[in-house]
Amino acid sequence: MTATIEAAPADLDAADDDGPADPPQPSRPVPAALAPWRDPHPWRGWLATLVIAILAGFTRFWALGFPPGQNSDPVDFKNFDEVYYAPEAQELLRYGYEDNRGYMFIVHPPLGKWLIAASEWLQGAIDGKHDSMSYLSNSLGWRVAPAVFGCLGVIMMTRIARRLMRSNLFGFVAGLLMAMEGLSLVLARTAILDIFLQTFVIAAFGALVLDREQLRGRLARLIAEGADLSAGAPSLGPRPWRLAAGVLLGLACAVKWTGASFFVAFVLMSLIWDRAALKSAGVRRPTRAWFRRSVLFAPGSLLLAPVGAYLLTYLGWFVGENGWNRHWADTHSASTHVNLLGIRIPLWWGWVPGPIRSLGAYTFDAYRFHEQLDSPHAYGSKPWSWLVLGRPVDFYYNGSHFNGSSPCGSSDCAREVLLIGTPLMWWAFVPMLLWLAWHWATTRDWRAAAVWVAFAAGWLVWFQDLSRTMFLFYMAPLVPFLIIGLTLALGTMLGPALPPVPVRDYDDLEAEPYPNEEEQRYERARRRRTWGLAAISVYLALVIVDFAWMWPLFTGGLRSYEEWHLHMWLPSWV
Repeated sequence: MTATIEAAPADLDAADDDGPADPPQPSRPVPAALAPWRDPHPWRGWLATLVIAILAGFTRFWALGFPPGQNSDPVDFKNFDEVYYAPEAQELLRYGYEDNRGYMFIVHPPLGKWLIAASEWLQGAIDGKHDSMSYLSNSLGWRVAPAVFGCLGVIMMTRIARRLMRSNLFGFVAGLLMAMEGLSLVLARTAILDIFLQTFVIAAFGALVLDREQLRGRLARLIAEGADLSAGAPSLGPRPWRLAAGVLLGLACAVKWTGASFFVAFVLMSLIWDRAALKSAGVRRPTRAWFRRSVLFAPGSLLLAPVGAYLLTYLGWFVGENGWNRHWADTHSASTHVNLLGIRIPLWWGWVPGPIRSLGAYTFDAYRFHEQLDSPHAYGSKPWSWLVLGRPVDFYYNGSHFNGSSPCGSSDCAREVLLIGTPLMWWAFVPMLLWLAWHWATTRDWRAAAVWVAFAAGWLVWFQDLSRTMFLFYMAPLVPFLIIGLTLALGTMLGPALPPVPVRDYDDLEAEPYPNEEEQRYERARRRRTWGLAAISVYLALVIVDFAWMWPLFTGGLRSYEEWHLHMWLPSWV
């Protein structure tokens, strides 16, 4: 069956016009930097995401309640700082703010603890027990929220890397690496704050990537329709993904203030992306257009939205009457001073509502606490050791001696939950970063620059004060970006897609030599891709084997002492 589309009748007034009609404007080619990606097989991407989600769910929820809580002494059998966050979460359920009489001064924002509280409440609803002792004795309850966020982070990594690489295969590879990354796995199985921070940061980055694509897609459509953007761009339209990114960055800061460095870095990066898009669209004065169309409107989504989201997480503290420093503004003057570069500058902030001034003073006190925290810790470490896993953190250890038969088949048994990355994955990060710097310098690949921006926000920032107490898990929000960089390196190792197979006229073999230049290029590309695929397969296989070997340390598996000691590859791991 065929169908024809009849031309619309000509306008009668136009037909009577003696003047020549304007010729139709031909569509212009869209610059490659603005061209959107259209996945020809989106179902493959969703299938890969489903497989990775199942893997993430199994690894994060398997035996999640170990080590278990105990009614007799709830402090026992908590992993590391669960001893703080699980009680603070149940206090939020009871009062709306932390109300521990032993340490009223709480030095982290409340959102992560609200999320732990939500899973405590859910487990209490399932068990029919809504009392503080039940909350504190049910380890599964306080670990459900971290596990859920850990799974969400893996799923988002799969989708984000797929867009960055424009490849379902490498979206799967990135998700697989994230699912088998040991530090993120242990944090997702532990009720502390860093897995929430990691998930909000990677979600904010994903939203900014979508905003980048949306903006460039709009400019591409204008160019394809024949618009001349050399004099400037029209309104860039609503930016819902940028607004979402701003909210997510505010929520990241409401988990831990470590998110502030990513907030600053990502805001600058997003604005730079906007200017680059305008320049690619052919705008003659991109800086001027960028300031008018992007910078002037950015504070709404990249400043007000994050601040608003951050303040909303303190709603329980604002409403309560007995939170730490809640009424500080009632007894302190609004006149103060700040020291900037050694200069004492007067400051009056009486225009700020009293409760927010009280929160500001509380925040400043907590900031000074963190800056002055330099007490030694057995598992403390400095940033230069993190990338090589110089000092992992012992979250839980239980060694037992048996005179007779034992559950591990030896007289000495050991269980440990060790916060450590998957070694063969992590030890590839340093060469990857060096390659990534060279790759950006030679190709100006914006993805490589994005990884380095995140690296500055998540690692270099810790060098500003090396005297303070620090731990390996401070790397948590940076890990997804290191995996993105590693995926980029693997993608480059594989090489570009093969060109079409050369077609030769075999009826005239004497017309040109065999193989000709086109066939030689194809053969070189095929050989390079074959070797690249083999190298990627070998590396991924090694990471999988390494992950399986380290699994007992990630989950507290029972082993003989001799088997446990075989896992301690470096003396500093003990």
